[in-house]
Amino acid sequence: MKNIQVFDGASNAVYDIFSATDDEFALIFPTGEDVAFIDEVYERQDAGALNSAFERIWARRVPKKEAMGIHGLLFYELDEKKKFYPTRRDEEAQNPDGTHLR
Repeated sequence: MKNIQVFDGASNAVYDIFSATDDEFALIFPTGEDVAFIDEVYERQDAGALNSAFERIWARRVPKKEAMGIHGLLFYELDEKKKFYPTRRDEEAQNPDGTHLR
């Protein structure tokens, strides 16, 4: 199982962590990527398969204090963050001018 932290643009978002099987994780994150934006996920995959996978994933919330790592970041309604993740890899996050964030 892999943990996904969800970042939502809603003002009352709490950035929960959910557990996904390897197959579910692969539907959301292409090989080598660990950052995803929901609109791009639905552009790449079948909506029916994704809806089924998300229904299962949402049933597996992991309390933050119990999470053993975060394997992926999933953004909702935060398109302004795309410019910081051009490679869709968290460790390669950068400013719009190309300088590293870390």
